[in-house]
Amino acid sequence: MEKYALITGGTKGIGKAVAFCLGKAGYNLVLTYASDANAAEQACEELQQQLQIKVFVLQADVTDKESIEKIYTYLQAKDLRLDAVVFNAGLTCRDSFEDLLLADWERVFFANVHFPVFFLQRIVGRINKGGSVVFTGSLMGIQPHSVSLVYGVTKSAVHALVKNLVKFLTPYELRVNAVAPGFVDTEWQKTKPAEIRRNIENKVSLGRFCDPDELAEVYKMLIENSYFNGEVVVVDGGYSYK
Repeated sequence: MEKYALITGGTKGIGKAVAFCLGKAGYNLVLTYASDANAAEQACEELQQQLQIKVFVLQADVTDKESIEKIYTYLQAKDLRLDAVVFNAGLTCRDSFEDLLLADWERVFFANVHFPVFFLQRIVGRINKGGSVVFTGSLMGIQPHSVSLVYGVTKSAVHALVKNLVKFLTPYELRVNAVAPGFVDTEWQKTKPAEIRRNIENKVSLGRFCDPDELAEVYKMLIENSYFNGEVVVVDGGYSYK
């Protein structure tokens, strides 16, 4: 029987690594992206050529409430039922506390908290019993975030959301968990100045950033291990232990 996983923000960074990990495990994929159509097309081609799986790619910005209905309609039109949903797409705002605007605060909250709640509400009937929902939390939802107040607060909310959703998803026979990554060596992190990277590495017991493929294995574990439920798994390499 064919298996399908939907990954928001699945064509770059952590999402792309999760897509390859699940694709290798035999999942067909539905991947959303915000705006970079070229990267999405390239990711789709790589996955199809290397893994011989079905890959559907759809533009859907998680800051836009219309994306909820857009994705639902797409799944319905193609008669796709899901076995796993990975909420990976997210947003940050690095404005100072003094300059932070309410509109930007609300935009990050919508992308990181409101969108996944109401998207899940809309598609829950299209997720097969025994299926899995995995959120992307963050170490910054546990450790105070020195750069983005709203990012840290919304990721804390994501962790609380996972715990609270357990009760509400039990009637659907679905499990819900989260991965809370520390510093992951994505394209975005690689643009950081060498000195800042060294400062971060010096705070990690293992002395390095996490490889996206290592992190993707944790998503796969939460999807496939049928006893994980309501957990927030921190993957930070022993951050602040040195």
